[in-house]
Order: sequence, then C-alpha cells, then structure tokens
Amino acid sequence: MAEFLKELKVNYTASALACVVLGLVLLIWPGTTTQIVCMMLGIVLLVYGVIQILLYLISKERSIASQGMMVFGIIVSVIGIWILVKPEMIIMAVPVIVGILIVIHGLHNVVQAIALKKDGYEGWWIACLMGVLTTVLGGVLIYNPFTVVDTIVRLIGIFLIYDGLSDMWIISRVFKVKKGKERIIDVEAVEMGGDDQ
Repeated sequence: MAEFLKELKVNYTASALACVVLGLVLLIWPGTTTQIVCMMLGIVLLVYGVIQILLYLISKERSIASQGMMVFGIIVSVIGIWILVKPEMIIMAVPVIVGILIVIHGLHNVVQAIALKKDGYEGWWIACLMGVLTTVLGGVLIYNPFTVVDTIVRLIGIFLIYDGLSDMWIISRVFKVKKGKERIIDVEAVEMGGDDQ
C-alpha cells in the first residue's frame, strides 16, 4: 500500500510539474509557442489524412469501412490545411479547451479538500479555496473576454503555473494525511497482535 501511494504521489507531482513548465513556456514565449503548436497540429492532421486516403487508394478492398476512412481522411486533411492556413482560428479555441481542463482540475481539487476535511486535516479549507480559485480561473478562460492572442496565451501560462503549484501543495497534504492514517493503522495492528500473545 505504501509503495502504491508513493508511485501515485510521483505521478501526481510529475503532472503538476508538467503544468508549471508548460505554463512558464507559454508565459515567456506566447506567440512562438502557439504558432509551433498550431503548425504541428496542422501537419499531424494533414499527414494522417493523406495516409488514410493513400491506404484506401492502395487497398484492393472497397468496403464501406474503408470508404468511410477515406472520407474521414479527406475531412482531416482539409482541417489540417485549414489550421496551417488560418492558425489564428484554432488559437482562439485553445483558451476554451484549456479552461474546461482547468475547471475539471479545480473541481477535483475541491473533492480532495473535502476528503482532507473528512480525514480531520485542519487546513482543508486552504485546499478548498485553492480548488475554487482554480475552477474560477478556468471559467475566465472559457468566458475569454480577451482579444489579444498573446495576452490569452500568457494568462493560460499563469493559470497553468498556479494550477500546478496549488496541485503540488494539495497533493503533499493529501499524502501526508494518508501516510499518518496508515501509521495509526499499523500501530493498532501491532498492538492487537501483542494483545493476542
């Protein structure tokens, strides 16, 4: 159980650190990062679409499934070309997508805070406030009242940095409480074993 919790903590911490690093990249290089991401997405979709079309043309079978994949390949290729030609369109959709992810993350943090309260941790309300604030920040990105792309990207960077750092703090509290409870259970088990003798 202790090993499982340790692995879980490492995974959660790595995820939070990734958020912070990505946030810093977006904060420092907003325009360049967004363009690179859009270009990569456009190229990947275009290549995938072309592969699907070529597979259909090379294949001897002309089943409904293969025809469907060929049509899908054409659609994906067109989307890929559209992203490469008009990257600003996809850039405007990014805040909404990131906002939704941050809202989900914030709600998860609130659930973790409630779990901390049930476990008797006195600072649970700090974790709860952090979770609520994360959810609100995600909502700001979904609403997206900003028009300048660089401002939006920088805000995403700041929000991701906050999300990662707050997540690391909440994770450390959750696992501290879990570790404490595990020690109590172990002590009680030893005492019960000693009584039997």
